[in-house]
Amino acid sequence: MEQLQNFVKIIVFLPLIGAIAAGLFPKVVGRVGAHLVTTGLMSISAILAIYVFVGFINGTYKPIDMTIYLWGITGGIKFQIGFLIDKLTVIMLMVVTFVSFMVHIYTIGYMKDDSGYQRFFSYISLFTFAMLMLVSANNLLQLFFGWEAVGLMSYLLIGFWF
Repeated sequence: MEQLQNFVKIIVFLPLIGAIAAGLFPKVVGRVGAHLVTTGLMSISAILAIYVFVGFINGTYKPIDMTIYLWGITGGIKFQIGFLIDKLTVIMLMVVTFVSFMVHIYTIGYMKDDSGYQRFFSYISLFTFAMLMLVSANNLLQLFFGWEAVGLMSYLLIGFWF
């Protein structure tokens, strides 16, 4: 149970770490580092998502509802960041991470001469993080923020060459 919780945290937060590295430290990581960090972390997320999926299929893991952070209670309503991990969520984690990993790989060649290379990799990693927060949310507020973040990242990616 604790192993599953740790795997889910890693799956969801690795794209955020990649986005931060590529977006906030572009001169430190450089062009090659931007795609190595984001694509490498995305590959780890995808592999772990497949591993968790197999664990659900063979019965090693059972559905869980976990709270990462409780940031407020008012009138009996809990405001939290958490994950509901069941078979449907695990399938979506696997699909999102795998497709995003493929997009990262494709983007390496597609964006090779673009001046906003690191920014683009940061955006697609943030998009993946937002999508993972959306599909794994255990409450409506987190689902809403995940959905809004997906919309914002879509806007930034669509308007990338402003």
